[in-house]
Amino acid sequence: MKYLRALNKYFWKYRWRLILGIVFIILSNYFRILTPQVTGFVVNSVKKELSSRAEPRLAQEKTISDGSQAKENKNTTSQRIEADNYDVLVKKFIRKLDLSNRSFGFKVAASGITLLVLALIGGFFMFLMRQTIIVMSRHIEYDQKNEIFRHYQLLDTNFYKTHSTGDLMSRMAEDVSRVRMYTGPAIMYLGNLLATIGFSLFFMIRRDALLTLYVLAPLPILAVTIYYVNTIIHKKSEHIQALLSSLTTNAQESYSGIRVIKSFVQEKAMYRFFEHNSEDYRKNAIGLAKIESIYFPAMGLIIGLSTLLTIMVGGLYVIRGEHGMDLGTITEFVIYITMLVFPVSAIGWVASMVQRAAASQKRLNEFLETTPQIRDPQVAQPAKIVGNISFRNVEFIYPNTGIHAVKHFNLDIRKGEKIAIIGRTGSGKTTIAQLLLRFYDPTEGSIHVDGIDLRKLDLQDLRKQIGYVPQDVFLFSDTVTGNILFGMPKEDTDMEKVRLAAKYASVEKEIQDFPHQYETTIGERGVTLSGGQKQRISIARALIQDHEVVVFDDCLSAVDTKTEKEIIDNLYTYLKNKTAIIITHRIFSLFDFDRIVVLDEGKIVETGTHRELLALNGYYTELYEQQQLIDERDSAARNGQSLEDIAP
Repeated sequence: MKYLRALNKYFWKYRWRLILGIVFIILSNYFRILTPQVTGFVVNSVKKELSSRAEPRLAQEKTISDGSQAKENKNTTSQRIEADNYDVLVKKFIRKLDLSNRSFGFKVAASGITLLVLALIGGFFMFLMRQTIIVMSRHIEYDQKNEIFRHYQLLDTNFYKTHSTGDLMSRMAEDVSRVRMYTGPAIMYLGNLLATIGFSLFFMIRRDALLTLYVLAPLPILAVTIYYVNTIIHKKSEHIQALLSSLTTNAQESYSGIRVIKSFVQEKAMYRFFEHNSEDYRKNAIGLAKIESIYFPAMGLIIGLSTLLTIMVGGLYVIRGEHGMDLGTITEFVIYITMLVFPVSAIGWVASMVQRAAASQKRLNEFLETTPQIRDPQVAQPAKIVGNISFRNVEFIYPNTGIHAVKHFNLDIRKGEKIAIIGRTGSGKTTIAQLLLRFYDPTEGSIHVDGIDLRKLDLQDLRKQIGYVPQDVFLFSDTVTGNILFGMPKEDTDMEKVRLAAKYASVEKEIQDFPHQYETTIGERGVTLSGGQKQRISIARALIQDHEVVVFDDCLSAVDTKTEKEIIDNLYTYLKNKTAIIITHRIFSLFDFDRIVVLDEGKIVETGTHRELLALNGYYTELYEQQQLIDERDSAARNGQSLEDIAP
């Protein structure tokens, strides 16, 4: 239950709905609990009427003894005591019937109508009970999902590298749904259970304490059973939720990587893997269902024993004429027990929902209590970024892998400079971009923008002022326009800006050939587009925001040489007076960079202009010659030449 304390803030927020719901629960059960009393009164009235009709015949017989007269007086006294034990409303109802001097048939009919009215009133308050408590649970579910999604967005990049998407989705969907069963149905049924048991016990003890004691004798067995079984249910529920999370992750990865699965003909292997996980989940779920299938009938058996005890003990009292017992009291107790069947049976159901909710809330708390490593400073310095960037003795080690990605990195970039960062795969190029955008903080050293340490700037303010084209292109299942405008204010939807950004990214002509041009929906992750088209739309998305600092992370890897040259020419025009960092594994000899920084294993090994680096005849020259050879071979392949024709 300690994990569910996190929900108290929601109960406080919707406290009036909760309070009204509890009031409606009490009122609903109050009017329902009057039914056994009215029914008992009717049964005793019928018995009394039958006895009174038999009295004239018995009076003519001369064998009436004083004992018979005493018994009649005793019955009269019993009727009076019986009326005294009823609820105040039932007393008023009986008094009005007695004073009405109407026929016996009218009294029975009036009692029947009263029972119907009580059922309608109880049903009306039950409707209000659901409209307050169940609706409250839906509000809490809405708020909790928003809280979780909002917290997910605050978590840093490293968190997402160590947690699967399927697990995140499972916690937000399945776990929140289980928690809702606690904030709604469980509370409602628990309140209903307590009210029903409370009212029933009150009137049962008031009616006949000894018979009540016999009737409730099996309940300690029920309490022990509930405690034992709920412990098992809690453990199994927690395990089942973890298995469901794994199953969801497996399915999500299969859907996302379906093209890879098909291209490697691994459908059967993936199915076997999913089937294995699904079978594990099925076995555990069936195990839990077996426990519950034994639990609920066992509770029904205990309730049945209580009913049998009521009839047996009450019947013996009536036969023997002990304790003033009558048929009306037995009838009342049988109805009380019947009314208690569902609430008492629901103890296990409610306990199961609470245990499952606790297991789910524990999983939710694990993420909600996770503090992001990258956070805003307590007092952020406002800054309008001009474009001066300085890396000072930056070291970075990835926390989850221990890879030393950046070593002794020092670089000063002045406003308006165009810097290329070049290196082989794994040399630390992308890490530099992520450090600048503060996806990570340096392990050692610092990064300054316009003389201010990044850690002193507001995160959103920083990222809003830097245009970024990531290496891993991600497009949303939206229109082309929607993807290009992503990140722009809603009121700023100028189509001329969209077309101009597409033109700079050299994708405008291809968009014009789409079925609905800029309003074409490109599918999940841009699945309907080629790799080059996705990259160029991603470039357009960064260019439309017109930032003073722009970072391109290997964003031309999927385009051909001709398109690459066209984009570089466009970028040269667009980037005039802007600070640009272009990260690439290719050498753009046609782009006049102010400086080229060559990385190898996280260290700067060379720096200078294109000509200066070639003159050094070092690492950069080796990369350049390798690229030239690859380009010549690709060109020869397109022209139908063999490798021998171009071999040196």
